[in-house]
Amino acid sequence: MTNKTLSGLILAACVLYGIAPGAVHALPTPPKPVTVQKPVAAPKLAFADAAGSRHALDEYRGKYVLINLWATWCAPCVAELPALAKLKASVPGLTVLTINMDKGKVDAGAFLKSHNAGGLPPMRDSEVMMMRSLKVYAMPTTVLVDPRGQIIARAEGPAEWSSPDSIAYFKAVTTK
Repeated sequence: MTNKTLSGLILAACVLYGIAPGAVHALPTPPKPVTVQKPVAAPKLAFADAAGSRHALDEYRGKYVLINLWATWCAPCVAELPALAKLKASVPGLTVLTINMDKGKVDAGAFLKSHNAGGLPPMRDSEVMMMRSLKVYAMPTTVLVDPRGQIIARAEGPAEWSSPDSIAYFKAVTTK
């Protein structure tokens, strides 16, 4: 049997059985309010850890990174922190960076621990440069960056990060 004949038989089987080529590897629908977008290069982003050491998003190249911008005064932000911690624990291929945007002096690590989210890294951007760079107009806002450093999805507003659908989506994204 020639390759041309084999290809024709496979195509005919797909048509007969309603199988779309490539559908086997399609990602599940993202959880609301996550919206997948055309990939765009992430801007140069910098933030500090609890000790005050500066870090850049480029340090995470080669990994999927979920960046969540939050503040202590933002009730929806605080409410979703435990779910983000559960997502981080449930999806080993996903790096979750929670960036505190409070302008004043805040012990983000102690705040996270006191709100059942001690497993999240206490990062800070007290100069709110990330909000400007990512064009964030409301919090919480979360962006997903792929291993090439491109923003591929965004969520504006709180999300159910620890829901089974959310965990399944991020597992599928990080293992494809």
